[in-house]
Amino acid sequence: MARHLITSAIPYINGIKHLGNLVGSQLPADLFARYQRSRGNEVLFLCATDEHGTPAELAAAKAGKPVADYCAEMHGVQAEIAQGFRLSFDHFGRSSSVQNHKLTQHFAKRLFEEGLIREVSETQMYSPTDGRYLPDRYIEGTCPNCGFEQARGDQCDNCTKQLDPVDLIDPRSVISGATDLEMRETKHLYLCQSRMKDELEAWIDSKTDWPVLTTSIAKKWLNDGDGLQDRGITRDLDWGIPVKRGDEDWPGMEGKVFYVWFDAPIEYIACAQEWVDAGKGTDWERWWRTDKGAEDVRYTQFMGKDNVPFHTLSFPATILGSAEPWKLVDYIKSFNYLNYDGGQFSTSRGRGVFMDQALEILPADYWRWWLLSHAPESSDSEFTWENFQASANKDLADVLGNFVSRVTKFCRSKFNEEVPAGGSYSDLEEALIARLTTRIREYEGHMEAMEVRKSAGALRAIWVEGNEYLQEAAPWSTFKQDPDRAAMQTRLALNLIRLYAVLSAPFIPDAASAMLEAMQTSDDSWPDDVPTALECLAPGHAFTVPEVLFTKITDEAREDWQERFSGTRA
Repeated sequence: MARHLITSAIPYINGIKHLGNLVGSQLPADLFARYQRSRGNEVLFLCATDEHGTPAELAAAKAGKPVADYCAEMHGVQAEIAQGFRLSFDHFGRSSSVQNHKLTQHFAKRLFEEGLIREVSETQMYSPTDGRYLPDRYIEGTCPNCGFEQARGDQCDNCTKQLDPVDLIDPRSVISGATDLEMRETKHLYLCQSRMKDELEAWIDSKTDWPVLTTSIAKKWLNDGDGLQDRGITRDLDWGIPVKRGDEDWPGMEGKVFYVWFDAPIEYIACAQEWVDAGKGTDWERWWRTDKGAEDVRYTQFMGKDNVPFHTLSFPATILGSAEPWKLVDYIKSFNYLNYDGGQFSTSRGRGVFMDQALEILPADYWRWWLLSHAPESSDSEFTWENFQASANKDLADVLGNFVSRVTKFCRSKFNEEVPAGGSYSDLEEALIARLTTRIREYEGHMEAMEVRKSAGALRAIWVEGNEYLQEAAPWSTFKQDPDRAAMQTRLALNLIRLYAVLSAPFIPDAASAMLEAMQTSDDSWPDDVPTALECLAPGHAFTVPEVLFTKITDEAREDWQERFSGTRA
């Protein structure tokens, strides 16, 4: 039994996430976790809310709530939505947890002791009107690169160029709109990533199986321009993890907190501690410390491409720099962007379909199937309502749902609601089983390789095999001349429904559960031996005709949703 540690990039607390966020990390991570569990492997699947930094403060201020209260409330909201999408986290933690406070302060102490943290005096934007220093995201202005008028102090959302606040034209405070900003001196701590460049590069070079997207982004940050730069790990904010060396105060750093991108990845480890402290697990160190049993763990991270630099460079620099036996990531599965109807999804700009809205109009499986089968792996992909409708109707309703309905209703009409006896396989059935075996092994290969779209395509091809067999065998015609042969064909088709439930569960868990329930079996064992799997439901085994698995999306509904979700959110 293999052991898989799986983490999804942790979503910001600042509001409900959109479908682009979902498909870029949490959903494919869930697909992989569900698949590995179904193969009998031990899985620890962790995620959390990212609760520190400017976005949390701004969102809380906008909501008129204390930031701690806002974060607690939104963690509950995001956890509920995650359950709605059937994301099977073993624990959904919080970066504001006591565990993450202590662990972040511990790493800071170790990095300091290893000579990898230096103190820097620098100038930073200060707003006399607001009476505070303004971190990057508290400042907006015009991008000097593309002219976008709502660029932030760290990055332009329009052209994606990395910025400093001083680069902005006509900068203003996001809090008050004040323009009387001035530069004042302040002190911060920097992680000396530049000293670790060679070690990081050698480690990245050793990962020959990583996606090109992952390694190309990492290499760009390592080598472009002046190469890998030291990075600030503290901020002048009220909300966050106080800057300490372990349990000790850090002279000169009073009133400062750690930068969110320093503490957020550490939450992956702290989340495992939370998992144990919540009574869900017994030993988090066997997953995270190579001196405590984690040497046989395979650790996979899932994330959008914008998160790659921090997970290939900054977080590994923290882990390696600590000189402690922590588990490093083995594989980083990164994704491009999912765009929305000719533009970009954006939480901050309120554009696109958001996760709560999606669940209001359709069950999770519709969204899971479309998003995973169109995952933006090799390039950006685009959500359109026309494509969504076509895919749901053809793949889910016509191919899978129709097969289940036809088989169960035919059996009920001719053999009652039980698996019929009689007949034996012919060359037609033997050929089907051979093809299914080949296709299932292909499906497994794509799933192991985390090739999400290819996995979806392989699964759909398995569904199609059943439909094509049904058309060729035509048990409704066979029954007139040879009831025994029709019984065998129907028995095989009923077993195909159970097989489809098992294979489909990582993609569409609710429909898979409904299929198993209809077949009145809890046997969800993986079909390592396909002929045996297709005899699981023996003659006489009772079943029920299920409700329609997938209702087709009408043109009227699609047009209504297109208008309703036209790209803005209040």
